[in-house]
Amino acid sequence: MGRHDPTDEEAAVNDRRSLDGSTDQYHDDSDDDATVGADAPLRGPGNSSRPSFDGLRLGGGNTNNNTPSWLNNFSDQFPPSLQQAWQKTKTWTKGPDPPRIFTITPLFPSIQHLPITLLDRFVPSKLHRFGLLLLILASWLLSFSLVLRASSFSASVPGYGTPLRLHCGAAYWEEGNGCGLNGNRCRPFANETLAFRCPADCHKIQALNPHAVGDQEIVYRSLVVGGPPPDNSTSFPRDITLVNNAIYRSDSFICPAAIHAGFLSPTTGGCGVLKLTGEQSHFASSTRHGIESISFPSYFPQTFGFIPGTHAQCHDLRWPALGVSVAFTTLLSLFTLSPLVFFWSNFTILFFQTALASDPPNLTTYHDLLSLAFGRFLPAAFCGWVTYRYTVRRSLLGLTAQVEKTVLWLGAAWVGALNNHTFDKIPIQRLTPHDLRAQPGAIPALIAVVLTIFCIALGQAWAFRLEGRMPRYLAVYGILVSSILVMLALPGLNLRIHHYILALLLLPGTSFQNRPSLLYQGLLVGLFVNGIARWGFDSILQTPGELLAGAQRGTLLPDVQVMGVGAEKITFGLGKLPQYDRKADVTFDGISVLVNDVERFRGYGDDDSDWGGLEGNLTWTWHRHHVHGHGNEDDVDNDLDDLRNSDIEVTVDDDNAVQIEARRRHLPEYFRFGYMSGSSVGDYSKAGVWDEDGLWRKMEDGPSL
Repeated sequence: MGRHDPTDEEAAVNDRRSLDGSTDQYHDDSDDDATVGADAPLRGPGNSSRPSFDGLRLGGGNTNNNTPSWLNNFSDQFPPSLQQAWQKTKTWTKGPDPPRIFTITPLFPSIQHLPITLLDRFVPSKLHRFGLLLLILASWLLSFSLVLRASSFSASVPGYGTPLRLHCGAAYWEEGNGCGLNGNRCRPFANETLAFRCPADCHKIQALNPHAVGDQEIVYRSLVVGGPPPDNSTSFPRDITLVNNAIYRSDSFICPAAIHAGFLSPTTGGCGVLKLTGEQSHFASSTRHGIESISFPSYFPQTFGFIPGTHAQCHDLRWPALGVSVAFTTLLSLFTLSPLVFFWSNFTILFFQTALASDPPNLTTYHDLLSLAFGRFLPAAFCGWVTYRYTVRRSLLGLTAQVEKTVLWLGAAWVGALNNHTFDKIPIQRLTPHDLRAQPGAIPALIAVVLTIFCIALGQAWAFRLEGRMPRYLAVYGILVSSILVMLALPGLNLRIHHYILALLLLPGTSFQNRPSLLYQGLLVGLFVNGIARWGFDSILQTPGELLAGAQRGTLLPDVQVMGVGAEKITFGLGKLPQYDRKADVTFDGISVLVNDVERFRGYGDDDSDWGGLEGNLTWTWHRHHVHGHGNEDDVDNDLDDLRNSDIEVTVDDDNAVQIEARRRHLPEYFRFGYMSGSSVGDYSKAGVWDEDGLWRKMEDGPSL
């Protein structure tokens, strides 16, 4: 922090010139052609001849510009016209002589200098300013901690204890065959409760990888299967103890399902208790509270609903916590001239606001969350030090435009740190050809992003030329691009540019003191903070399995034939095992069969105890499943529910009399097949349908999940 007289603007500019060791300045908002040396912003007062570090090169004293003889001999091998063009290019990239150094002259200086004037008047001592800084940081820590405690630790559901912290995409049922044969790994199916806590804004969450629900493929929408029964339904309520009689398949996202049922608020989240309701059928689609649920006409072994009266008064206070952090960072930004204080105070607050409140990792307890946040902060701080030392310091040193710095740098940093609410909405999940084709709007969005970065890069390159630093930065980015090309060529690995890596790559290109660079620099620092606080230091090189985790991988699909079909059983020819997949370079020795998205069979070629053989082909028979209820024994309508959910059809006439018809009620069943290599499964096929009438509808080509 330094003294400043707002009544003497010329003196303020002279102070800046004295700091730079120069007498002329180039302003990004001026046509002034006055210039100074390229390293001036980082040199001390006076005309010291000591070597100084400008961020990329140790300079000072006399520089030997003689070209080595071997280079002259090499250049002589080219035609004179080419040599002349090369010399002109070199001269152009070096920029004007002397170079022009960017500085910002504040707009409305009397207003922008007012915070520093007040500080000089009321807190003139450095010791007092240091104490004031500690007081502000301690006040933020106390305020933030109190809000975080109220949001995270004080909730309890009476009679059910402390709720389990869920993320917006949490579900009971795992993808594919993750729950094991007959779903046994995900038991119990019924008569179990769970106290849970949901964050805010879960109505916006979408399934980013394809998810199969029968013969439907769900992607880029909320994964909620089921809900309240239709208004015109004449069947008995499934469970009169649930909110709105809403029942959902257990592969549904729990928090969006709670919003869909009207149990939780979409804007504040909250706590409550769900109950597992066992095997149910006929899941209806409806649109409620901004979420459209998915229908499913068959049965599923595990379902859930929400118990009325258990909605505890706990809320996700991420937005109040954000308000506290934004207020304190704004205060610090306005009242400090020190780049060191400005950067590290804001960097620390940005990091912990993101890691603990705005976009925390998916952990079930806040103690684990705190441990992870502190574990990630130290390496992030090292990257922050490198960024500050070689990029940020140059942009902020001597800057007195307090309001512009706050709006451009700090405002952009918050936009980047809130990536889950800002840039995360850009429809680009992964830069793979399959994802770009599948996600609506991904290709136009990618083109727009690339063109935007390209245009910004051209502007920043021109600024480097004006400051005489283009050759050095061309060398730096040449090394970075060459390294990326080498990594692209590595066999068996895929390059993935996470947004924290993108920020680190682009930050060196913002080391100017002009308004666009303040904006870009703050945004990139915020993106880096969000990337590390939320996801950690994920590798730039990933195996195909890591890159496509949860997505379709394009593996070999079984060639399944129907050997016989009727009303009560169906027999499949599953082909021969083992099968070699050349594309994936893996030998599949087993096969998995999903029925209604639940694994019902898993067999291997070297174990035919459960198989039927026909001329070397493996066969498997499935008998029609008939739904049986798993209601709560304490429910007064349990007997009627058991009848309705069994092989007996139950209806209600206009006089509310129970009519029982003794005939079997067939439901469609959906079959998907996937090869296995040991315990790992490849892609599953799309679903074939065995309908209510016992007819088989063949699956379409291609994989599903």
